[in-house]
Amino acid sequence: MLIQIPDVLTAEQVAHGRKLLDEANWIDGKVTAGHQSAKAKDNMQLPEGSPVAVELGDMIVAALGKNPLFLSAALPLRVFPPLFNRYAGGQSFGTHVDNAIRQVPGTPHRIRTDLSATLFFANPDEYDGGELCVEDAYGVQRVKLPAGHMILYPATSLHHVTPVTRGARICSFFWLQSMIRDDMRRSLMFDLDLAIQRISGGELAENASAQQSAVQLTGVYHNLLRQWAEM
Repeated sequence: MLIQIPDVLTAEQVAHGRKLLDEANWIDGKVTAGHQSAKAKDNMQLPEGSPVAVELGDMIVAALGKNPLFLSAALPLRVFPPLFNRYAGGQSFGTHVDNAIRQVPGTPHRIRTDLSATLFFANPDEYDGGELCVEDAYGVQRVKLPAGHMILYPATSLHHVTPVTRGARICSFFWLQSMIRDDMRRSLMFDLDLAIQRISGGELAENASAQQSAVQLTGVYHNLLRQWAEM
């Protein structure tokens, strides 16, 4: 399940982030790559724990905590501190799968990477290339979103970033451990939640039968969550 989440950040937050990122000191992106992905990875990255990365990462996590679409789609349990990368001058990232387990820097905690997320800080017209290509059951999905928007997809997916031939692609990327590790179950919960919201809103909300259906479906949702959630 690939979910586009628009306007995670406001225009003001994007502008603030871009100012800090454009002035930041970048290092070789291989520092956070696993053994296999390091062979395919060619980009620049902010050092983990740098003041800019921490400030912007906190901003992103706070914004996600207020985003209903993200919360419904991800059912997040833990969020890895956001990282930041930059592609320019032909840089790319070959096809790979993200590491299954990530150690949270500076802590004894680890998270299982159920979902991968990429949040864009550069608009599509600022650079050529740089599409995030994610392989799923329907083929290869090519993603290049406006600044402030985010794509959420299963971390089990093969994916790559095409070469950036003009300008610079600047993004935040990170992983999430969901309360529901199985992507199919998580997708069912998302669809059920959307259906409940449709029934509960608009003109249907005034219909007694619709209200009863919304209550019943909400009960099904929470009982499934009770069965499937891992805490």
